Amino acid sequence: MKRLLTLFLLVIPGLVWASEHAHLDQVNIDLTDKPSLQRGARLFVNYCLSCHSARYMRYNRMGRDLGLTDKQVIDNLMFAAEKVGEQMKVAMPADDAAKWFGAAPPDLTLEARLRGPDWIYTYLRTFYLDPSRPFGVNNLVFPSVGMPHVLWQLQGWQKPVYKTIEHAGHKEKVIEKLELVSPGQLSPAKYDAAVRDLVNFMTYMAEPIKLKRTALGVRVLIFLAVFTVLSYLMKKEYWKDVH
Repeated sequence: MKRLLTLFLLVIPGLVWASEHAHLDQVNIDLTDKPSLQRGARLFVNYCLSCHSARYMRYNRMGRDLGLTDKQVIDNLMFAAEKVGEQMKVAMPADDAAKWFGAAPPDLTLEARLRGPDWIYTYLRTFYLDPSRPFGVNNLVFPSVGMPHVLWQLQGWQKPVYKTIEHAGHKEKVIEKLELVSPGQLSPAKYDAAVRDLVNFMTYMAEPIKLKRTALGVRVLIFLAVFTVLSYLMKKEYWKDVH
């Protein structure tokens, strides 16, 4: 209970700061784009699943929704499980994670619903070098973040560019922008596209039934429209001889 309360007290201030001050870049989410979802799934299992779990999602369910066979899932997306019907659980023991990071990394199944796609998209693109932090990085969206920049090989390293503003009668330095000082494997545009794929997958994972639910809602509305017309015609037929 004490550990849960400590994690709560650490997370809430960051959320409040982000909601009040951080600018969030918009991400184009398209849950019908299966190639994007497949690329996002590959990034998720390679870069996220080693520390974070997604215990409310099963490998075979993900495969069916993304248009992949069980063999493709086993060969390309399963590194922490033995059976395709297993949940996407983290390989790292929770006790070790708490020892290394101060708290066990949260499950990410519902993260896109909790934070929102724009928050995650901006967060993964705004890590910057900060020698004062334990992992040597900080984040514009989540200041004093306790997570390392796991995608640094793809993005490279950014440093903050400061500007001086006057606030409450005194001057202070604030971050104006981030500048890429050590390129990664991907160009900035390709890195943004890769993060978009990852966020697209996390958005799908947070509500896998959304596309089917939306399609069902459209069918229901069409049915109600047809039923309304038929009911009106029936009403006219019944009452045409009543004076």
